[in-house]
Amino acid sequence: MLQQAFDFRDESEALYKLLEPIDEARFDEPTQFKGWTINHVLGHLHVFNWAADLSLTDEPAFVDLTKEMMGGVEGGMRAFEESKLEGASGKTLLNKWRDYYQEMTERFAEADPKARLKWFGPDMSVRSSITARLMETWAHGQEAYDTLGVERQNADTIKNVAVIGMNTFGWTFVNRKLEVPTEVPYVKLNAPSGDIWEWNDPASENRIEGDATEFCQVVTQVRNIADTKLKVTGDIATKWMSFAQCFAGPPEDPPAPGTRFTVGS
Repeated sequence: MLQQAFDFRDESEALYKLLEPIDEARFDEPTQFKGWTINHVLGHLHVFNWAADLSLTDEPAFVDLTKEMMGGVEGGMRAFEESKLEGASGKTLLNKWRDYYQEMTERFAEADPKARLKWFGPDMSVRSSITARLMETWAHGQEAYDTLGVERQNADTIKNVAVIGMNTFGWTFVNRKLEVPTEVPYVKLNAPSGDIWEWNDPASENRIEGDATEFCQVVTQVRNIADTKLKVTGDIATKWMSFAQCFAGPPEDPPAPGTRFTVGS
């Protein structure tokens, strides 16, 4: 059984428990992320969960979906997502999203972790596909936590996000058409449980040290590095943290300092 599938489910469940008690009107409340509402967050997560599941269960149908999206939909990505939601919003969308992620968890858990799946970008393994869904759920979920003024309580399952952050060090530079540094910084993080997570050579002059949650926030661009207490040493580490991006797509800039925060904190 693939542990990352259950980690994905657990992260999704945490977000569900946050949203289940809120009033219907709050689903249309803008967040600090590009003005997206909580409805937009749920719709985005649901549609791309469905797409990832389709890549596992029905490759020809996924290829057709790719052609549809890449061909350009009038109204852009938002219109594409809404065309798949059948008008669902609020609590209806919340439960639609939950029912689906629970079902797809079982399918991914039983799949061969090394099997290759098509995606909108390069193919990826089953393990990488469901881990990417976990990462996106965690990242976009932060918008809801921030808007609702709830300080998130993370578990060590965020190591999945940290690993993606580490694995995309080189890609972050390539994506910006920059030369990839020859030295990858040493990273030492304090996990939610109190464990220490480390990557690369501790003798490196380029270092990132501090809270694992804050590292994950920076690589997913839900916080600016200036709004964290991470200790960053060396030119390479400093440059990486200034635009780290662990998600696919064209280069995106982190939020400006002070613009992403938990309301009321």
